[in-house]
Amino acid sequence: MAMSSSINSIVLAPPNRPQELRAPQRPGTKPTEAEKAEKLHDAFTQFVGQTFFGQMIKAMRSTVGQPAYFNGGQAEKMFQGQLDQTLADQMTKASADRFAEPMFQRQFPNAVSPSGADAVSKQTSGLSELGQLARR
Repeated sequence: MAMSSSINSIVLAPPNRPQELRAPQRPGTKPTEAEKAEKLHDAFTQFVGQTFFGQMIKAMRSTVGQPAYFNGGQAEKMFQGQLDQTLADQMTKASADRFAEPMFQRQFPNAVSPSGADAVSKQTSGLSELGQLARR
């Protein structure tokens, strides 16, 4: 009997929720504008990165045929979408901010922080320096 009650307590325990879905730790306080802008920026970067990399991986897969050997068959087809999603997530974390940042600043100019504007000016100054390079 003791064993079955421990199993029931495990099954009936509340699931662990991700940090984004948890209630704020300070009840009754509203998020500041900076926190809202940061959440918006993170969501925008995730969306842009996953959309871009997801479509890129999908296009890449369409150009490659099935291998003659070591084909996983139906199981490989089933799990390939999950693998592609995981690859898109990891590529988004690694490099989506590079091309999502200028898009975010153009789409939401009021949500850009002063530090974000400095980062863009540094990027554009670096690009303007490319014109000074001479070919051999």
